[in-house]
Order: sequence, then structure tokens, then C-alpha cells
Amino acid sequence: MNKDKELEELFLAQKPQFDDNAVFMARLTKRLDAVEYVKQHQEATIRNYKKAMVAAFIVGIISGAVTIAFLLSTPADVPLFTFNQQGKWLIWLAENSRLIVSTALALLMSFGTISVINNVQEIMKMRVRLSEE
Repeated sequence: MNKDKELEELFLAQKPQFDDNAVFMARLTKRLDAVEYVKQHQEATIRNYKKAMVAAFIVGIISGAVTIAFLLSTPADVPLFTFNQQGKWLIWLAENSRLIVSTALALLMSFGTISVINNVQEIMKMRVRLSEE
């Protein structure tokens, strides 16, 4: 209790003085500008993350549709490739060739689409930088 009273008296004894001088206003303006810059940067980053999520969703839908179309268009009982040699590993590879090829196709399409989107974004950033200079 006694410490609370002492703290209260200490705070009441302090009388801050606010001057309307130009130095204080310049510092305040500079700090507010810095805060505004950080806020705009964070908003732009969040917008870019949202665009990336939408692009990833669309890439997934397209790659899944193409992979499913590929799987449905090929006969289920005929392997995509066969080997003249007999071996457990080669037989397993021939039996699962459709699954392996469809997985590789989906990964390749996803990687290709992401690469194209990344290149387009880099070109857009380069254009913005060149227009600023």
C-alpha cells in the first residue's frame, strides 16, 4: 500500500512539458512516415501472399484435372512400359508405371506452372523498378 502511494506521488510530481518546436514536429513526422511505410509494406506483402495462395490453388486444380484425365484415358490393365528382363524390382516398376508416371506428370506440371508465375512476377517487379528510376 505504501509503495503504491509513493509511486502515485512520483507520477503526480512529474509534469511533462510539451513544446511546439520544429525539431519535435520533424522527429514526430519522420517516425509517423516510417510507421506508414512499414504498414504499406506489410499490406503489400499480405496481398502478395494471398495472390500466391490463389495461384497455388489454381495450379493444384489444373494439375489434378490433367492428371485425372490422363489416368482415366489410359487403360487400367495395360502398363505404360514393360521390360524384357524378369526381376522383382522391374516387375514392380512395370505394374506401378501408371501411378509413377501420373505422379511425375503432376509434379512436373506444378513445377512448370510455379516457375512461369515466378518469372512473370520477377518481370513485373523489374518493370516497376525501371519505371521508378
